[in-house]
Amino acid sequence: MAVTSKYFSGSERAHEEHHEEEHDPRESLMFDPLPRGVMNDMVMESMHTTSWKFWLVLGILAFLVATCFFYAWGYMISEGLYVAGVMRPSFWGIFLVNTVFWIGISHAGTFISAILRVMKAEFRRPFTRAAELMTTFGLIQAGASIFMHLGRVWLAYWLFPIPNERQLWPNFHSPLMWDLLAITTYVLGSTMYLFLPLIPDLAMARDRSTGWRKTFYRILALGFRGTEGEWRHLTVAMNIFAFAIIPVMFSVHTIVSWDFAMAMRPGWSSTVFGPYFVLGALHSGMGAVAIVLFIMRATMKHMDYFIRKEHFDALGKLMLIVSFAYAYFFFNDYIVQWYGGDLATDNLLHWLEGGPMAWMFFQMIGFNIVLPWLTLWNKRIRTTPWLLALIGLLINVGMYWERYVIIPVMLTINRMPFTWRMYEPRIEIFLTIGTFSMFLLFYMIASRLIPLIPVWEVQEGQMTHSLRKVGKAHLPTITEFE
Repeated sequence: MAVTSKYFSGSERAHEEHHEEEHDPRESLMFDPLPRGVMNDMVMESMHTTSWKFWLVLGILAFLVATCFFYAWGYMISEGLYVAGVMRPSFWGIFLVNTVFWIGISHAGTFISAILRVMKAEFRRPFTRAAELMTTFGLIQAGASIFMHLGRVWLAYWLFPIPNERQLWPNFHSPLMWDLLAITTYVLGSTMYLFLPLIPDLAMARDRSTGWRKTFYRILALGFRGTEGEWRHLTVAMNIFAFAIIPVMFSVHTIVSWDFAMAMRPGWSSTVFGPYFVLGALHSGMGAVAIVLFIMRATMKHMDYFIRKEHFDALGKLMLIVSFAYAYFFFNDYIVQWYGGDLATDNLLHWLEGGPMAWMFFQMIGFNIVLPWLTLWNKRIRTTPWLLALIGLLINVGMYWERYVIIPVMLTINRMPFTWRMYEPRIEIFLTIGTFSMFLLFYMIASRLIPLIPVWEVQEGQMTHSLRKVGKAHLPTITEFE
């Protein structure tokens, strides 16, 4: 664990090296606290330290967003949806694939921050905010993909239940209508859940900034001064949102799965789509968190103090557990279809296993199930940040193929063979590149505007932990704040 020498003396660095060699149990829970002022300085320095590489990548991403997102979307609006590959029988294409994929990515923030907060998992503290940002930015891309699929977006107001002379109303019995409400609630709730723990760190940044940054942080900090009453109200609000956002998270992807399961299409008529979709979302979300943490640790100053190998180890264990649960529901769904005896479903399975999409199907199984099972048992792999990030990247590739198989491929193989036509994406490819570029662009901008490490949470965890000697072993204990 490399820590910048500016903040550590020689004895402390030697102590750190001693910890690495002997795997001291104090490391896993960050039992090497620094003064809060020092940690604040480290986080602020990581925000203000930028190199030419940062601006180069930022410029490339901005160019991709301008061309692959806004220009391509504008071109599709002006020319019509015929420039996209969505046509009979696959009227849903990559647009819906991206929607489901980004909703899945957004689940990572809620899971790591809310569920692990409720369960008092202490390793979450340094990277909860990084995961929460993924929730907000991922939902933005999911919503953008839906609007792209609408085509004539300027007529989207017809979707809202407002009085009109044509007496057109949304079908409130449709799962898509409820999904719209669930996603809207999820966006608002996750944004608020991101903002509440951010307030103390915004106040810290306000007191340590000048110029326009000071004004920016003063507005967002809402006058927070750190009084006992403010901390009490903030803690209560965060606990309420932590419990409230969890069922909303499950409802979003469960309602999406209902829309698939209610159809009579081959491959969709499955009663396990609800938990199957939720676990797939958590699977891709955990992999995305590993990628983000690796990039933060490798590119931002002082992040190796806050984000340690032990955190990657804990995240790798979570990824392994989720992969087991995902595999169970995947094979559950597959076996039901395999034993079902439906002729159209048999054609679909033959198409996936030996047809033109077999490479995608088996790559999906390999990346989502086989790869985590073969690698994440090894602690050395779990504690190697770039290896865990690579595994997370391959898992997300596999999960994207899984969404692609479920939507355009299963729409192609229907009960009318004379309509079968291979889906060929066109402008959707550029729009997909644009959504990924916008996600990364938002993240890079956020890394220079807000503290990505919740310093107050890290310090709280350090204050509540202690070591107790039991026999010859030193075991960590946690003391609750009243």
